[in-house]
Amino acid sequence: MLAGAGAAGLAGAGAVFASLDARAAELDRDPTLGRDLVFEDQFEHLDREIWNAGPKVSNADPGYYGRSAFARFGGEEGFDPYAIVDDPDASGGTALQISAKFIGRTMTVRNYYGNDQPEFQWISGNLQTSRRDGTVTRAWRHGYFETRMLFPRHPLTWPAFWLMNRCTILAPSSAIEVDVVEHKGFEPHDYGAYLHEWGEPGARHDGSAIRVSEDMTAGYNRYGVLLVDDLCAVYFNRRLVRNHATGVPAVWAISRSAEMDLTDDAFWPLITLAILPDYPFPDPLMAEHRETRMRVDYFQVYA
Repeated sequence: MLAGAGAAGLAGAGAVFASLDARAAELDRDPTLGRDLVFEDQFEHLDREIWNAGPKVSNADPGYYGRSAFARFGGEEGFDPYAIVDDPDASGGTALQISAKFIGRTMTVRNYYGNDQPEFQWISGNLQTSRRDGTVTRAWRHGYFETRMLFPRHPLTWPAFWLMNRCTILAPSSAIEVDVVEHKGFEPHDYGAYLHEWGEPGARHDGSAIRVSEDMTAGYNRYGVLLVDDLCAVYFNRRLVRNHATGVPAVWAISRSAEMDLTDDAFWPLITLAILPDYPFPDPLMAEHRETRMRVDYFQVYA
């Protein structure tokens, strides 16, 4: 997951809709209508047969980014960031809690570049339905993917819900990344959504800066993406989102859709609490900011 990309490039849209207005009109409704719930995890417990904890899986790099090391199940450096907690605001009464903690001393996390760098001595969490050997426990080619999440308010947190394609694990040049939501803990009303098609030939990037009236650090909200045909459309509380500066809908064409169909490729989810790398480290880091947490009510897929 990488932050930043311009809201541009709707050139591939014509194959599906005649114009941007036609695309938006078709998709500007509750994305669950006419679709069946085909998968749901309400996080009554953390199912290790489904979820894998630790760095983003890939054979291209160790899978760390930002200022924190993503812990495996059981934790790192004496800190376990994963817990199922009682939460009366969660739809089923329990939620997945992913925490981040500043360790503040030299760490020994395998293959982590920040073990000896004071600002990078954080442990946080990343869950995914994939493994480094290419195994994917849950993936879907099309459908509507949604999480209901509560983000922390913090000077460095970088939580996200995102998707990657299965083939990218063993063939990184084919990577397709859908960032449904990337949030910065000091921007309670703003977030970003992005589509990245990495690698050559044909690398391309789309994105949208999104502003909402809700305070995303004060309560749960639903973050979703619809993948249909060669389209990717982003939703907030089941409303199609638009770039707050331009008004352009967050609807993008995935240029590698045909390639995905030929290889029977599919998308798998990741739920992450990272620490931002490109913002000044607080001096001093206040005691209340040395540990923080986000919550996930559920993950759902409709098809």
